[in-house]
Amino acid sequence: MVGTAPQHTDAEGVDGGVGLTALLVAAARAIETHRHDSLAQDIYAEPFVRAAPACADWPVRIQQVPDGDDDPLWGRFARYFGLRTRVLDDFLLRSVRTSARQVVLLGAGLDTRAFRLDWPSDCVVFEIDRAGVLDFKHQVLTDLSATPRVKRVPVPVDLRDDWVTALSTAGFDPAVPSVWLAEGLLFYLPSPAETSLIDMVDRLSAEGSALAYEAKLEKDLLQYRDSAIYTATREQIGIDLLHLFDKGPRPDSVGHLTAKGWSTSVHTPFEFTHRHGRGPLPEPNDALEGNRWVFADKALL
Repeated sequence: MVGTAPQHTDAEGVDGGVGLTALLVAAARAIETHRHDSLAQDIYAEPFVRAAPACADWPVRIQQVPDGDDDPLWGRFARYFGLRTRVLDDFLLRSVRTSARQVVLLGAGLDTRAFRLDWPSDCVVFEIDRAGVLDFKHQVLTDLSATPRVKRVPVPVDLRDDWVTALSTAGFDPAVPSVWLAEGLLFYLPSPAETSLIDMVDRLSAEGSALAYEAKLEKDLLQYRDSAIYTATREQIGIDLLHLFDKGPRPDSVGHLTAKGWSTSVHTPFEFTHRHGRGPLPEPNDALEGNRWVFADKALL
Protein backbone atom coordinates (compact mmCIF):
# COMPACT_ATOMS: atom_id res chain seq x y z
CA MET A 1 0.00 0.00 0.00
CA VAL A 2 1.05 3.62 -0.38
CA GLY A 3 -0.48 4.98 2.80
CA THR A 4 -2.50 8.14 2.39
CA ALA A 5 -1.70 8.76 -1.25
CA PRO A 6 -4.41 10.80 -3.00
CA GLN A 7 -5.61 9.91 -6.47
CA HIS A 8 -7.13 12.89 -8.29
CA THR A 9 -8.51 14.18 -4.99
CA ASP A 10 -9.29 17.54 -6.58
CA ALA A 11 -12.54 16.14 -7.94
CA GLU A 12 -13.64 13.09 -5.99
CA GLY A 13 -17.24 12.59 -7.05
CA VAL A 14 -17.05 14.83 -10.11
CA ASP A 15 -18.29 12.98 -13.20
CA GLY A 16 -18.44 9.60 -11.52
CA GLY A 17 -15.29 10.09 -9.49
CA VAL A 18 -13.01 11.10 -12.35
CA GLY A 19 -10.66 13.83 -11.18
CA LEU A 20 -10.43 17.09 -13.06
CA THR A 21 -6.68 16.56 -13.34
CA ALA A 22 -7.29 13.38 -15.37
CA LEU A 23 -9.71 15.27 -17.59
CA LEU A 24 -7.21 18.12 -17.97
CA VAL A 25 -4.64 15.68 -19.33
CA ALA A 26 -7.26 14.17 -21.64
CA ALA A 27 -8.09 17.62 -23.01
CA ALA A 28 -4.40 18.27 -23.58
CA ARG A 29 -4.07 14.97 -25.46
CA ALA A 30 -7.08 15.90 -27.57
CA ILE A 31 -5.48 19.22 -28.49
CA GLU A 32 -2.22 17.45 -29.32
CA THR A 33 -4.04 14.87 -31.44
CA HIS A 34 -5.55 17.57 -33.66
CA ARG A 35 -2.27 19.45 -34.22
CA HIS A 36 -0.74 19.29 -37.68
CA ASP A 37 2.61 18.44 -36.04
CA SER A 38 1.22 16.11 -33.38
CA LEU A 39 3.64 14.12 -31.24
CA ALA A 40 0.98 11.71 -29.98
CA GLN A 41 -2.39 10.54 -31.26
CA ASP A 42 -5.25 9.70 -28.90
CA ILE A 43 -8.59 9.62 -30.67
CA TYR A 44 -10.34 8.75 -27.40
CA ALA A 45 -9.22 11.85 -25.49
CA GLU A 46 -11.86 14.18 -26.93
CA PRO A 47 -14.78 11.81 -26.15
CA PHE A 48 -13.64 11.65 -22.52
CA VAL A 49 -13.76 15.43 -22.25
CA ARG A 50 -17.10 15.69 -24.01
CA ALA A 51 -18.60 12.99 -21.75
CA ALA A 52 -17.82 14.98 -18.60
CA PRO A 53 -20.25 17.87 -17.94
CA ALA A 54 -17.65 19.66 -15.81
CA CYS A 55 -15.52 20.11 -18.95
CA ALA A 56 -18.25 21.22 -21.37
CA ASP A 57 -16.49 24.50 -22.16
CA TRP A 58 -12.95 23.15 -22.42
CA PRO A 59 -11.20 23.29 -25.79
CA VAL A 60 -10.13 20.15 -27.63
CA ARG A 61 -8.41 21.93 -30.52
CA ILE A 62 -5.86 24.72 -30.32
CA GLN A 63 -7.99 26.70 -32.80
CA GLN A 64 -10.65 26.95 -30.06
CA VAL A 65 -8.22 28.82 -27.78
CA PRO A 66 -8.34 32.61 -28.36
CA ASP A 67 -4.61 33.07 -27.71
CA GLY A 68 -3.62 29.77 -29.30
CA ASP A 69 -0.19 28.54 -28.28
CA ASP A 70 0.37 31.75 -26.30
CA ASP A 71 -2.20 30.55 -23.77
CA PRO A 72 -0.20 29.19 -20.79
CA LEU A 73 -2.70 26.43 -20.05
CA TRP A 74 -4.08 25.20 -23.38
CA GLY A 75 -0.98 26.17 -25.33
CA ARG A 76 2.23 25.60 -23.41
CA PHE A 77 0.98 23.26 -20.64
CA ALA A 78 -1.07 21.16 -23.08
CA ARG A 79 1.97 20.89 -25.33
CA TYR A 80 3.92 19.63 -22.31
CA PHE A 81 1.37 16.85 -21.77
CA GLY A 82 1.55 15.96 -25.45
CA LEU A 83 5.33 15.67 -25.27
CA ARG A 84 5.11 13.62 -22.06
CA THR A 85 2.66 11.25 -23.69
CA ARG A 86 4.99 10.65 -26.64
CA VAL A 87 8.09 10.14 -24.51
CA LEU A 88 6.37 7.66 -22.21
CA ASP A 89 4.75 5.87 -25.16
CA ASP A 90 8.22 5.36 -26.62
CA PHE A 91 9.60 4.12 -23.30
CA LEU A 92 6.83 1.56 -22.80
CA LEU A 93 7.08 0.20 -26.32
CA ARG A 94 10.86 0.00 -26.11
CA SER A 95 10.55 -1.94 -22.83
CA VAL A 96 8.08 -4.52 -24.14
CA ARG A 97 10.14 -5.01 -27.29
CA THR A 98 13.14 -5.77 -25.09
CA SER A 99 11.98 -7.98 -22.23
CA ALA A 100 8.84 -6.81 -20.40
CA ARG A 101 5.63 -8.76 -20.94
CA GLN A 102 3.46 -7.03 -18.34
CA VAL A 103 2.62 -3.32 -18.28
CA VAL A 104 1.34 -1.80 -15.04
CA LEU A 105 -0.19 1.68 -15.14
CA LEU A 106 -0.24 3.05 -11.59
CA GLY A 107 -3.06 5.56 -11.20
CA ALA A 108 -4.01 4.93 -14.83
CA GLY A 109 -6.62 7.67 -15.06
CA LEU A 110 -7.90 8.05 -18.63
CA ASP A 111 -4.86 6.39 -20.18
CA THR A 112 -5.78 4.62 -23.44
CA ARG A 113 -2.43 3.08 -24.34
CA ALA A 114 -3.99 -0.39 -24.40
CA PHE A 115 -6.21 0.84 -27.23
CA ARG A 116 -3.86 2.96 -29.30
CA LEU A 117 -0.32 1.52 -29.17
CA ASP A 118 1.12 -1.36 -31.18
CA TRP A 119 1.84 -3.99 -28.52
CA PRO A 120 3.40 -7.45 -28.91
CA SER A 121 0.67 -10.08 -28.94
CA ASP A 122 1.80 -11.75 -25.71
CA CYS A 123 1.67 -8.62 -23.54
CA VAL A 124 -0.90 -7.73 -20.90
CA VAL A 125 -1.69 -4.22 -19.65
CA PHE A 126 -2.92 -3.78 -16.06
CA GLU A 127 -4.67 -0.48 -15.29
CA ILE A 128 -4.83 0.38 -11.59
CA ASP A 129 -7.18 3.13 -10.48
CA ARG A 130 -10.31 3.79 -8.47
CA ALA A 131 -13.48 2.05 -9.63
CA GLY A 132 -15.18 5.34 -10.50
CA VAL A 133 -12.40 6.30 -12.91
CA LEU A 134 -12.33 2.90 -14.59
CA ASP A 135 -16.13 2.79 -14.81
CA PHE A 136 -16.25 6.19 -16.51
CA LYS A 137 -13.54 5.13 -18.96
CA HIS A 138 -15.30 1.83 -19.65
CA GLN A 139 -18.59 3.58 -20.42
CA VAL A 140 -17.05 6.08 -22.84
CA LEU A 141 -14.98 3.46 -24.64
CA THR A 142 -17.93 1.04 -24.83
CA ASP A 143 -20.07 3.76 -26.40
CA LEU A 144 -17.32 4.18 -29.00
CA SER A 145 -17.13 0.40 -29.60
CA ALA A 146 -13.40 0.71 -28.86
CA THR A 147 -11.40 -2.51 -28.83
CA PRO A 148 -8.07 -2.87 -26.99
CA ARG A 149 -5.07 -3.92 -29.08
CA VAL A 150 -3.67 -6.06 -26.27
CA LYS A 151 -5.00 -8.03 -23.33
CA ARG A 152 -6.21 -5.32 -20.95
CA VAL A 153 -6.99 -5.93 -17.28
CA PRO A 154 -8.61 -3.12 -15.26
CA VAL A 155 -7.74 -3.34 -11.56
CA PRO A 156 -10.31 -1.27 -9.62
CA VAL A 157 -8.53 -0.38 -6.41
CA ASP A 158 -7.42 2.81 -4.71
CA LEU A 159 -3.65 3.01 -4.30
CA ARG A 160 -4.34 3.86 -0.65
CA ASP A 161 -5.65 0.31 -0.24
CA ASP A 162 -4.11 -3.11 -0.82
CA TRP A 163 -3.44 -2.71 -4.53
CA VAL A 164 -0.76 -5.41 -4.53
CA THR A 165 -3.28 -8.13 -3.63
CA ALA A 166 -5.74 -6.73 -6.18
CA LEU A 167 -3.05 -6.75 -8.87
CA SER A 168 -1.99 -10.31 -8.04
CA THR A 169 -5.60 -11.47 -8.03
CA ALA A 170 -6.02 -9.92 -11.47
CA GLY A 171 -3.28 -12.17 -12.81
CA PHE A 172 -0.04 -10.22 -12.41
CA ASP A 173 2.99 -12.52 -12.17
CA PRO A 174 6.03 -11.07 -10.31
CA ALA A 175 8.27 -13.67 -11.97
CA VAL A 176 7.63 -12.11 -15.41
CA PRO A 177 9.49 -8.91 -16.41
CA SER A 178 7.23 -5.86 -16.19
CA VAL A 179 7.30 -2.20 -17.13
CA TRP A 180 5.71 0.17 -14.63
CA LEU A 181 4.43 3.67 -15.27
CA ALA A 182 3.61 6.34 -12.68
CA GLU A 183 2.63 9.26 -14.90
CA GLY A 184 1.69 12.44 -13.05
CA LEU A 185 1.34 10.64 -9.72
CA LEU A 186 4.28 10.77 -7.33
CA PHE A 187 4.29 14.49 -6.55
CA TYR A 188 0.80 14.10 -5.04
CA LEU A 189 2.14 11.54 -2.57
CA PRO A 190 3.67 12.15 0.85
CA SER A 191 7.32 11.15 0.96
CA PRO A 192 6.75 7.87 2.88
CA ALA A 193 4.04 6.86 0.40
CA GLU A 194 6.35 7.45 -2.56
CA THR A 195 9.10 5.41 -0.92
CA SER A 196 6.63 2.62 -0.14
CA LEU A 197 5.44 2.57 -3.74
CA ILE A 198 8.99 2.42 -5.11
CA ASP A 199 9.83 -0.39 -2.68
CA MET A 200 6.75 -2.34 -3.77
CA VAL A 201 7.56 -1.91 -7.45
CA ASP A 202 11.08 -3.18 -6.78
CA ARG A 203 9.77 -6.18 -4.84
CA LEU A 204 7.33 -7.11 -7.61
CA SER A 205 9.81 -6.60 -10.46
CA ALA A 206 11.68 -9.49 -12.00
CA GLU A 207 15.04 -8.92 -13.65
CA GLY A 208 14.51 -7.21 -16.99
CA SER A 209 11.76 -4.96 -15.62
CA ALA A 210 11.59 -1.19 -16.14
CA LEU A 211 9.99 1.84 -14.51
CA ALA A 212 9.19 5.38 -15.62
CA TYR A 213 7.85 8.14 -13.42
CA GLU A 214 7.52 11.88 -13.23
CA ALA A 215 8.97 13.86 -10.32
CA LYS A 216 9.34 17.47 -9.25
CA LEU A 217 12.17 19.23 -7.49
CA GLU A 218 11.16 20.58 -4.10
CA LYS A 219 11.77 24.18 -5.12
CA ASP A 220 9.20 23.80 -7.90
CA LEU A 221 6.59 22.98 -5.27
CA LEU A 222 7.46 26.07 -3.22
CA GLN A 223 8.45 29.03 -5.35
CA TYR A 224 6.37 29.00 -8.53
CA ARG A 225 2.85 29.69 -7.28
CA ASP A 226 2.61 32.78 -9.49
CA SER A 227 3.94 31.08 -12.61
CA ALA A 228 1.82 31.52 -15.72
CA ILE A 229 0.92 27.82 -15.96
CA TYR A 230 -0.30 27.46 -12.37
CA THR A 231 -2.12 30.81 -12.48
CA ALA A 232 -3.91 29.99 -15.73
CA THR A 233 -4.90 26.54 -14.49
CA ARG A 234 -6.40 28.04 -11.31
CA GLU A 235 -8.20 30.89 -13.06
CA GLN A 236 -9.44 29.14 -16.20
CA ILE A 237 -10.57 25.74 -14.91
CA GLY A 238 -10.40 26.01 -11.12
CA ILE A 239 -7.62 23.50 -10.46
CA ASP A 240 -5.01 24.65 -7.93
CA LEU A 241 -2.24 22.18 -8.69
CA LEU A 242 0.06 23.48 -6.00
CA HIS A 243 -2.67 22.90 -3.43
CA LEU A 244 -2.83 19.26 -4.56
CA PHE A 245 0.92 18.60 -4.58
CA ASP A 246 2.37 17.26 -1.34
CA LYS A 247 4.47 19.97 0.31
CA GLY A 248 6.72 17.70 2.34
CA PRO A 249 10.37 16.93 1.55
CA ARG A 250 10.76 14.71 -1.48
CA PRO A 251 12.54 11.37 -1.12
CA ASP A 252 15.58 10.42 -3.18
CA SER A 253 13.77 7.73 -5.15
CA VAL A 254 16.46 7.70 -7.83
CA GLY A 255 19.13 6.95 -5.22
CA HIS A 256 16.82 4.40 -3.64
CA LEU A 257 16.42 2.53 -6.92
CA THR A 258 20.13 2.73 -7.68
CA ALA A 259 20.92 1.21 -4.28
CA LYS A 260 18.59 -1.67 -5.14
CA GLY A 261 20.48 -2.39 -8.35
CA TRP A 262 18.43 -0.44 -10.90
CA SER A 263 20.15 1.67 -13.55
CA THR A 264 18.54 5.11 -13.69
CA SER A 265 18.56 8.21 -15.83
CA VAL A 266 16.97 11.59 -15.09
CA HIS A 267 15.92 14.06 -17.77
CA THR A 268 14.25 17.44 -18.08
CA PRO A 269 11.28 17.73 -20.45
CA PHE A 270 13.24 20.34 -22.39
CA GLU A 271 15.74 17.68 -23.47
CA PHE A 272 12.93 15.94 -25.33
CA THR A 273 11.65 19.22 -26.76
CA HIS A 274 15.01 19.58 -28.46
CA ARG A 275 15.02 15.92 -29.51
CA HIS A 276 11.58 16.06 -31.13
CA GLY A 277 11.70 19.67 -32.27
CA ARG A 278 8.38 20.41 -30.55
CA GLY A 279 7.32 21.10 -26.97
CA PRO A 280 7.90 23.68 -24.22
CA LEU A 281 11.17 25.53 -23.80
CA PRO A 282 12.38 27.20 -20.57
CA GLU A 283 10.97 30.59 -19.66
CA PRO A 284 11.20 32.92 -16.64
CA ASN A 285 9.34 31.87 -13.47
CA ASP A 286 8.77 28.50 -15.08
CA ALA A 287 6.54 25.92 -13.38
CA LEU A 288 8.06 23.25 -15.60
CA GLU A 289 11.64 24.02 -14.59
CA GLY A 290 11.55 21.54 -11.74
CA ASN A 291 9.91 18.68 -13.63
CA ARG A 292 11.98 15.55 -14.09
CA TRP A 293 11.29 12.37 -16.03
CA VAL A 294 12.97 9.33 -14.52
CA PHE A 295 13.64 6.06 -16.32
CA ALA A 296 14.94 2.95 -14.56
CA ASP A 297 15.84 -0.58 -15.58
CA LYS A 298 16.37 -3.64 -13.40
CA ALA A 299 19.20 -5.33 -15.22
CA LEU A 300 19.19 -8.94 -16.29
CA LEU A 301 21.94 -10.80 -14.38
